[in-house]
Amino acid sequence: MRAKEDHHRFHHKVNMYITKKLFNNPTAYIILLLLSYTLGYLSSPKPHTPPPPSRPRAGAGAGTGASSATATSNSTIQLPPSLLDNFRVTTRCAADSVPPQLVRQTIIDRIFNGTSPYVNFPPPHISHLLRRRRIKGWGSYGAVFGNLIDKVRPRVIIEVGSFLGASALHMANLTRQLGLDSQILCIDDFRGWPGFRDKFKDIRMVNGNVLLYFQFLQNVIYQNAIDSVLPVPFSSGSALTKLCEWGVVGDLIEIDAGHDFNSAWADINRAWRMLRPGGVIFGHDYFTAADNRGVRRAVNLFAKINGLKVQIDGQHWVIHSAVNA
Repeated sequence: MRAKEDHHRFHHKVNMYITKKLFNNPTAYIILLLLSYTLGYLSSPKPHTPPPPSRPRAGAGAGTGASSATATSNSTIQLPPSLLDNFRVTTRCAADSVPPQLVRQTIIDRIFNGTSPYVNFPPPHISHLLRRRRIKGWGSYGAVFGNLIDKVRPRVIIEVGSFLGASALHMANLTRQLGLDSQILCIDDFRGWPGFRDKFKDIRMVNGNVLLYFQFLQNVIYQNAIDSVLPVPFSSGSALTKLCEWGVVGDLIEIDAGHDFNSAWADINRAWRMLRPGGVIFGHDYFTAADNRGVRRAVNLFAKINGLKVQIDGQHWVIHSAVNA
């Protein structure tokens, strides 16, 4: 009996000694506290997390003209809904797409109050400030344009990021050579970017308004392409959203506007919803210095999340909706 009491007394003294040491040693006390917190967290019941919602078909709704490609579960990134929802595009696209032959007039009616922007151009107060021809672009004459136009035979081409119209006018020439009746919509706010006139001093400015839009129109007129090239002079986000709501879809969509990750990501996601079944979306700067800002990351993440395949053509990335269907 006495032996058992001595044994309990010994363990009590040991516990008191250890406790005193721990509380007198801040580091040991903190470690003990963290261990207790960690064990409590790991042993607590986990809240039920609902499965992530299925990705809606591109251009959800019958007849939107967007791709019907679906993600394959084996190659799709599974993200918690709370994270993925932050990147979803919530634009509500029209249930019925505008027929290709009516796209041009739809844009003229809804954006230009029924009058083509080429009518009575240039205005007298601007004409002396424009160059007869000032066409400049980057990667605007790559083989990818001819390859895709020959393959897709697009009735409607949507270009996101046009600047002075180099690639749009190149595509207009290619479609003309193939005898295609194609309409090319050029989405751009035609403001350039802060400091761009350091390299383009010949683009004039009036009351702080740079004349990119007017020079673009002048270039289209010079190239005799007013019947096939039509500007949509707004930011890519607002323009793509509204075109989708109106039911305007494209057979071929080029993304070449903002080169940072967020801009490229938003443009790709919005444009994908406007892609007609069997169409192709593509873009520049997959293998250029601009990729450092995030173009390639945006393309790869979009493809990975949606189970799509990215093909490469020169400096351009290409996603065929038919291949991924």
